[in-house]
Amino acid sequence: MFFNQIPATPPDPILGLTEAFRNDSRPEKVNLGVGIFVDERGATPVLDCIRQAGQQLQETEKTKNYLPISGAPEYGEAVSRLICGAEFSGLATGRVAVTQAPGGTGALRIGAEFLRQFRPGATIWVPTPTWDNHKKLFGAAGFAIKDYPYYSSVSHAVDVDAMCEGLAAIPADDIVLLHVCCHNPTGGDVDAAGWQRVAEIAVRRGWLPFFDFAYQGFGDGLEEDRRGLQTVLAQIPEALVAYSFSKNMGLYSERVGALLMMADDSSAARAVLSQVKRIIRVIYSNPPKHGAALAQTVLTQPELYRRWVEEVTAMRQRIAANRQMLADGLSQRVPEQDFSFITRQKGMFSYSGLSDAQVDFLREEKAIYMVKGGRINVAGLMAESLDYVCDSIAASLNM
Repeated sequence: MFFNQIPATPPDPILGLTEAFRNDSRPEKVNLGVGIFVDERGATPVLDCIRQAGQQLQETEKTKNYLPISGAPEYGEAVSRLICGAEFSGLATGRVAVTQAPGGTGALRIGAEFLRQFRPGATIWVPTPTWDNHKKLFGAAGFAIKDYPYYSSVSHAVDVDAMCEGLAAIPADDIVLLHVCCHNPTGGDVDAAGWQRVAEIAVRRGWLPFFDFAYQGFGDGLEEDRRGLQTVLAQIPEALVAYSFSKNMGLYSERVGALLMMADDSSAARAVLSQVKRIIRVIYSNPPKHGAALAQTVLTQPELYRRWVEEVTAMRQRIAANRQMLADGLSQRVPEQDFSFITRQKGMFSYSGLSDAQVDFLREEKAIYMVKGGRINVAGLMAESLDYVCDSIAASLNM
């Protein structure tokens, strides 16, 4: 039998944690692994702006007909303005094309397939470290993958000098993956001066930037979090941007994303979009409608957009408060160590510095689940379990 010859593959290192967590019967268990935001009750909420948008769609939707291959044009226009800023000149001149995608991961995979076909032989460079699925995704698309320096475990921050030195050595025909904000897994972000250096290197060297933009609004704000991207896009001729609404609109299960393509002129942008549509057609033909319609409604109605900004702000403030509580709790228990880096990192994740052995100890002995490498989902912390988490981490540090 053919199927009987196929070996099972190990669980996904991140999603597999969720399954293990669900199967854990210990009442004190805490999930700090998978990147999902939870509120003070431990629930992943449906945002009020999304609930209102859903009610509108239920009352006004007249058809379930197919969407165009690239999604609703109105969705693409709204997402382009959100990503680039309405004032970005490339929008008015037609240099930007966009297609709906099944989440940020789908956008990355569509972009990878496009590049595999039209940039054969290129290597894709990813930061050290990066989201675990990046290497698997681009590897599955047939790319050779190399690393460039990014995070310093000594300073617990981006090593911009090492990063720029690495980027300056990348050949012109290669592709560079860049996290726009709220770097996964470290929480370490490039500052404004660093982004200007990245832009200058990209112009000088000529490699193609591929931006992963999955956490807009979770760092410093919706506008603030795109400024590094804007700095680079304003100076380079071409780029790809993979975008996700999973986190900032809470549309995890709806799989709502986009792939934005910026070309040197409008003719090239249309050609690129035509090729991307051809790729989509033979993979899933047309995108799903509901989640994108929710996002489009929120982005295009001023009152719903205002409400969304408020809700994103509240999520960001909760994450920042969790960071402060975690840093304070650990400092009280392990005063000889400096945990202030936790408060300086941005977004959902903190690179804690815990070893894999300490991560295993926390899971096996304390029922605290986190990803190997010591990535903590700060957005998953709860006030009621904070003392237990801090006590347990302190115990792991004394192993």
